[in-house]
Amino acid sequence: MDTVLDLTKENIQQVVDASMQQVVVLTFWSQQSPESMTLVQTLEQMASAQAGRFVLAKVNCDAELEIANYFQIQSVPTTLLLRDGKPIDGFAGVQEPAQIEAMFEPHLPQVWQLQLAEAKTLLATNEVEQALPLLQQAYQANQQAEVALVYADALLSLGNINQAQVLLDGVGLADQDGYYQSLRAKLTLALDAADTPEIRQLMDNVEANPQDLSLLLSLAKALHGANRDEEALERLFAVLRQDISAHNGELKQLFMDILTAMGQSNSIANQYRRKLYSLLY
Repeated sequence: MDTVLDLTKENIQQVVDASMQQVVVLTFWSQQSPESMTLVQTLEQMASAQAGRFVLAKVNCDAELEIANYFQIQSVPTTLLLRDGKPIDGFAGVQEPAQIEAMFEPHLPQVWQLQLAEAKTLLATNEVEQALPLLQQAYQANQQAEVALVYADALLSLGNINQAQVLLDGVGLADQDGYYQSLRAKLTLALDAADTPEIRQLMDNVEANPQDLSLLLSLAKALHGANRDEEALERLFAVLRQDISAHNGELKQLFMDILTAMGQSNSIANQYRRKLYSLLY
């Protein structure tokens, strides 16, 4: 449904149904009341700025007198908040934007809740990459299990094992429900799959020959192939911190290639980008 719409007899049932899922703001106005038209403009601006936290339904009382009578509107402008098909708050006359926002706020969902809901919808249709930025933003605003578990689920789907593990390790005992346990099982399987004999052998070789940077390159590539990017970056950075041009610049190039593959929205990649910039500049 659009964020701003004109309420008519034809779409009133659709709007009432929408109020079962989100708050609908009804504002009643008339051409005969300039102040009501000014209020409509204010509410339109708020609706656009509020990132879908409510739907604004405008009622032209000159054309939709039946609707105005149904809601027992005595004067314009009048504004009502509708939820579950019933008015829950409202005001008559014109108020300042700050007053309106203060009255609306207790009734509106937080932005992170909208982001989480949209992300869940995307995950249900397997659009994981589109959901990930929404989950990152939601988690920045609310780092509770409600968001962390869905975020970890998306990360596991994309093979980002390390970051998913950090999120799951941070979930408290009270929130370790069935969903958490299923994600833990997924994580265990992913970790087992990523711990290949080849990687274990390369780790042993690097440990035995720490000066052989060609071995380190091979290990970092294998770790990246197993979605263990954070480990690969950390091992590479430990050398780059001492010599940015180590192994004829091949270590730095691999480091940058892994960052590029992880993407601009990956928080771990951004952390290591900043580390690299600190060496370069």
